[in-house]
Amino acid sequence: MKAYIQRYGHDVGSGLEAIFTNKLKSLLTALGIIFGVAAVISMLAIGNGAQQEILDQIKMVGVNNIIITPLETSIDENQDESSAESAQISTKKFSKGLTLLDAQAIGEILPTVSKVSPVIDFNYSAILNGKSKPVVLEGITNAYFELFEINLSSGKLFTTEQTQSGFPVCIIGDNIRNVFFNQEDPIGKNIKCGQVWLQVIGVVERRDFTASASDEMGISSTDNKIFIPAKTLLMRFKNRALVRADEVEEQMLSRNQEKAQTKENLNQLDKIIIQVKETEQLSSTAEVVRRMMLRRHNDLYDFEVTIPELLLKQQQRTKKIFNIVLGVIAGISLIVGGIGIMNIMLASVMERIREIGVRQAIGASQKDIIIQFLSESTIISVSGGIIGIILGVALSKIITAVFDIGTIISVFSILISFGVSVLVGITFGYIPAKRAAEQDPVNSLRY
Repeated sequence: MKAYIQRYGHDVGSGLEAIFTNKLKSLLTALGIIFGVAAVISMLAIGNGAQQEILDQIKMVGVNNIIITPLETSIDENQDESSAESAQISTKKFSKGLTLLDAQAIGEILPTVSKVSPVIDFNYSAILNGKSKPVVLEGITNAYFELFEINLSSGKLFTTEQTQSGFPVCIIGDNIRNVFFNQEDPIGKNIKCGQVWLQVIGVVERRDFTASASDEMGISSTDNKIFIPAKTLLMRFKNRALVRADEVEEQMLSRNQEKAQTKENLNQLDKIIIQVKETEQLSSTAEVVRRMMLRRHNDLYDFEVTIPELLLKQQQRTKKIFNIVLGVIAGISLIVGGIGIMNIMLASVMERIREIGVRQAIGASQKDIIIQFLSESTIISVSGGIIGIILGVALSKIITAVFDIGTIISVFSILISFGVSVLVGITFGYIPAKRAAEQDPVNSLRY
């Protein structure tokens, strides 16, 4: 064993000596592997980051959620006769739009539904101690926080009495707390929103929000919102379902001034969010909800039923395909790097034919020659793989810092890229090594 190690250790040493003798050529040979490994790690890191973003979005949407949103229609004076006739037919039917009663009926009637929350959004300005900040005032129920897995950093949720009686209480987002209550505990304090003073009973925990998420899917940041009970918003702020004389008069004046007639949003709610008990019941429940809403709205399609989780899962599948494409592209770069090693090693064999002949003349076997040249290509690929790992990790960090793109470096990507680089070095280094070993000693010495 000792003799075996000494003999082939000398062959490896000869290969290592050749690398240090030709430093520049060895570095150029390793460049393909270096950039190939770096590309694999950085591209897979980008893909993993995008994958995690989708998973976070699914978590923010909530599990098994269905979103019901109102549809707004408009009638233009320039419509053709057929569309005008259909508009006249449709106006014979009346719908109150999306209302609080719709949300209550869904929760009470459908056995597959576990939670229901109405959502009403209005833009207001929050004011306190001379400070003013535009905020989104959102009327909800406690189920909303469970639907989207929203936690409170302090305080508590609405009580049953506060929810049913429309108490002037609120739960504020993290940015609201930082602006108005930076140096004090906001719990128990009052904040003015519009013309109403609201008592703060809770603060929402800050959440990392991805800008690519869509409000249509029910995803939105909680940091700039003030949450109040839905009945509080309807009773103390604005109820679009109630028609006031001054609003009717104002609307008639605006219609006389404009050529086109636009239908004002008279829906009491901006959306209804439903959570289904089991994933298998998601599609069937959405269909039952659609039919139920049609009956309640006199067969008028003035609403839309959306299953955001399915949309996100489709987007997640697209991201997976994207990851595969990135991995294939990066893998091709590794193969190109391996071909570069083979070409340089073949050229090296032609340059060192006399050296090969001398080694064969003093007793080196074909196996010794193969091990010498194979060790050269393997050491170059291993060294290139290590440098490529360092470069790939650095590139991932730079991409995150400069372009604000989330990247996640996985151990799997490092191991697979390094393993492939070593395999490529051995595979593409064997052909030149075998060719060197097959040289005729006599012809080599004459070269």
